[in-house]
Amino acid sequence: MNLTTRHALWRFARGVALAATMPLVACAGPQPGERTAESVGFDFRHYFDGTVLGHGLVTDRGGTVLRRFVVTMECKWSGDSGTLNEDFVYDDGERQHRVWQVRLQPDGRYTARAADVVGEASGGPAAGGFNWRYTLKLPVRGSVYEVQFDDWMYRIDERIVINKVVMTKFGIRVGELTLSFSRP
Repeated sequence: MNLTTRHALWRFARGVALAATMPLVACAGPQPGERTAESVGFDFRHYFDGTVLGHGLVTDRGGTVLRRFVVTMECKWSGDSGTLNEDFVYDDGERQHRVWQVRLQPDGRYTARAADVVGEASGGPAAGGFNWRYTLKLPVRGSVYEVQFDDWMYRIDERIVINKVVMTKFGIRVGELTLSFSRP
């Protein structure tokens, strides 16, 4: 067997081995709905009640920072229904406002609506944190795109929550949002 044939067989075998392990890798990540001892401790209603301040940035799929922002949230609950008022200020001076109407469902998961959300957001405790999934109408340079958000929150302590969001369009990752929430 010559060197070229051996090299081709090696590449083929490596590809087969990689393909065989892909289902294992896919199963290793966070699974929505998976409850752990850590995730039960993140009480969404308790944390997002009152004033919450967030500092964040938006990156493209290559990791380049596109924008920085500060968001102030005023959150109020009445029973299982909550209103989250978000006021964003971006580093270029743009301001945005979003109001979420959130409901705790009997099964412990949450649903939410906002004017720029397509349909309904759905979320709940998952894999050591809290996961929201929704489609947002995202304005970009005079056009509006429907972008899917896979939104993960992890409580660090009673004051701090780290939020990591992967944004996709047609299943292709287009960017990320990273932010740190803090309570007074």
